[in-house]
Amino acid sequence: MSSTHSPESACIIGAGPAGLIAAEVLAQAGVVVDVYDAMPSAGRKLLRAGIGGLNISHAEPLPRFISRYAERATHMTPLLESFGPEQLLAWVHGLDIETFVGSSQRIFPRDKKAAPLLRAWLQRLRGLGVKFQMRWRWLGWQDSALLFETPEGQRTIESPCTLLALGGASWPQLGSDGRWWPLLQAQNVPLAPLRPSNCGFQVAWSPYFREHFARQPVKAVRARLPDGDWHQAELMVTPEGIEGGLIYALSAPLRETIAQQGHATLWLDLNPGREASQLRERLSQAQGSRSLSKHLKDKAGIDGLKAALLREVLSAEQMRDPALLAATIKQLPLQLGQPFDIKGAISSAGGVCFEALDERLMLRERPGVFVAGEMLDWEAPTGGYLLTGCFATGWKAGQGMLSWMNRDTGGHS
Repeated sequence: MSSTHSPESACIIGAGPAGLIAAEVLAQAGVVVDVYDAMPSAGRKLLRAGIGGLNISHAEPLPRFISRYAERATHMTPLLESFGPEQLLAWVHGLDIETFVGSSQRIFPRDKKAAPLLRAWLQRLRGLGVKFQMRWRWLGWQDSALLFETPEGQRTIESPCTLLALGGASWPQLGSDGRWWPLLQAQNVPLAPLRPSNCGFQVAWSPYFREHFARQPVKAVRARLPDGDWHQAELMVTPEGIEGGLIYALSAPLRETIAQQGHATLWLDLNPGREASQLRERLSQAQGSRSLSKHLKDKAGIDGLKAALLREVLSAEQMRDPALLAATIKQLPLQLGQPFDIKGAISSAGGVCFEALDERLMLRERPGVFVAGEMLDWEAPTGGYLLTGCFATGWKAGQGMLSWMNRDTGGHS
């Protein structure tokens, strides 16, 4: 069965933040908008991100904020300057959602929940006339028409203007399953391989360590790459390796190093509050009748999980060398293996290359088809950068779609 949209209409494929903000831009301009998604309801990944507290954005200055997008900062700059943290916060407040800035400068809704924001947003969109078609999975194109698998069988839609906002490949159970990748590859769209981002990494723990310390957090710890700056946050030990905010912040360079060399070294500082010279002096004091564990706790504040980490890299004899022990407390070399599977990552890297798009985020090889959100080849750490990036690209794509439709309709859309 086939249907055709009028020239003053648009199709949005993907009911996440990027797709929904583009739908809002279009609907506010009087465009008839239909949103299609394979899931039973909209915004599922947004709701999942809000389980631990919805981190909307970050309050740091915009130049520093943009730098978090690393090698894609140049491409993201005009998008974030048009719809960045300031504009996103104004939009959130327009939904009557109050926000606050936490001690880490991360910005949250007052109640930290995603559900009230999503409910208010969907109500606004429906009030603007946006229609939702759920459980419609996009299968690519049939000639010039969009092909969908629906509860009633396959359907084709002729659409003059389409946005693809299908997410990356993390959390596939929420809809971001990356099935669009081969569909665009078949259209000769330039693509970068999908890779895990903001993910954990494998570590070859000893059986004893894995049995006794897996699923425990390491607090008051810093980490850095061999030639990088120190980053401080918590990390979590898992049976397979390590994950957590501290690791996510370094996941991109770690992933690339491992891709090139097969492994990477991460340096941990287990006592950020003391210099190596202080620790060496204190650990060199007479141990007396105390055990090494007691001595290590009294003189260096190291016990439990942190002491076990030291024993993962030092022999029993090396543990009795105060200078080596102090140096290792300050720079413990942790050998990392492959990243955890992309399905369990917070986000993904790779996707549609910016070179495949014009300045409106329209595919050069397929006029009238736009791309936004995590489908694009950019990545950022956690801290509000991911969500803001999705909004910025969706907003830009919505504006680009309006520009394209005005071109075709003589400015009457």
